Amino acid sequence: MLILAPMEGLLDFVLRDVLTRIGGVDRCVSEFIRVTNTLLPERTFLRIVPELANGGRTFAGVPVRPQLLGSDPMCLADNAARVAAMGCDGVDLNFGCPAKQVNRHGGGSVLLQDPELLYQIVRAVRAAVPASQVVSAKMRLGFNDDSTAEACALALEAGGASEIVVHARTKADAYRPPAYWPRIADIKAKVKIPLVANGEIWNVQDALKARADSGCFDLMLGRGIVTNPGLGWAIKAHDAAAQGLPPPAPEVRWQELPPHLHTFWQIVSGHVSERHQPGRIKQWLNFLRKHYPEAEAAYAHLRTITEPAQITAWLETTGNP
Repeated sequence: MLILAPMEGLLDFVLRDVLTRIGGVDRCVSEFIRVTNTLLPERTFLRIVPELANGGRTFAGVPVRPQLLGSDPMCLADNAARVAAMGCDGVDLNFGCPAKQVNRHGGGSVLLQDPELLYQIVRAVRAAVPASQVVSAKMRLGFNDDSTAEACALALEAGGASEIVVHARTKADAYRPPAYWPRIADIKAKVKIPLVANGEIWNVQDALKARADSGCFDLMLGRGIVTNPGLGWAIKAHDAAAQGLPPPAPEVRWQELPPHLHTFWQIVSGHVSERHQPGRIKQWLNFLRKHYPEAEAAYAHLRTITEPAQITAWLETTGNP
C-alpha cells in the first residue's frame, strides 16, 4: 500500500485531489485537525477534509482518513466520534508533528515523551470510534532522541491502534536527511500490528531501500510525490515487473501534467483567498522543477506574477512555455 502523507500548508485537499487523479496511491491522510478543549463543529472538519462530503473519498475515489492532533484523551475521543460519524474509513492520530508551536501546546511529537499518555489517548479514541472504522497513528522515532521509539509504538498498539506510520526521524532531526529506516525494523520486531515506513522517499531506489531497511512493504509518500507525481506509479511498476507483470500505468511525463496544473488552479481559485492563489501554484512548481526540467521554465515565468488573472491567462493560452 502507498499512502499520501499529510503536509500542512502544502499537501492539503487541493493537492490530494490532483495527485489522486494522477494516481498511484491507495489512501490519503489529511493534514492535522487541531483539537484543544472543545467539540469541533462539522464545518471545521469539512473545511480541512472536504472529502467527507464525498463519502470520505477524493474525486478519484481514494479514501481520505482525517487526522486529529491534541493531548486530551476524552476531547480527542469526542471529536473522533463526530468525524467518524461523518463518513470515513477511520481516524488517524498525530504524534509526529515537529512544529514548535504545536509542541508548545502539548501536541504532536512532544507526546512521544509520555508513552502512558499515548496509550490513554488511543484507548479513549478506539472506544469512541465504531469497531468497523480504523484507528491509526503516526509517530516519529522520538522527541530529542529515539530511546522511547519501541515503548511508544507498544503503547499505541496496547491502546488499540491497528496501524502505525513511523516517520523515521526524531523531532530533533526535523526534516534533515537521512531517515533512519532500520529503527523502524527495531520497532517492527516488538509490535504485531502493521507498520508503514515514512521519510526521505524521493524515488524508486529510496522506496526499495526503505522497504529493505525497515522491513515494511507499505510506504507513506510526502515531498517525493509532490516533486514527482508519478512516483506512486513508478513504485507500482517496479513491483509489477518483479512479478513478471506489465506496468499498471505509463510513466508520468511533463507533457501529461498541464491538465493537472489546470485542475489544481481551478480548485485553488475556488477555495483559496485571491492574494494567496499565486503562491500556491508557485509552491507546487517549485517542487516540480526538482524533478522535471521543463517545470523550471514554468516556475521562472510565473515567479514574479502576483495577479491571479495573469496566471489564469497563461494557463489558458500556453500552460507550458
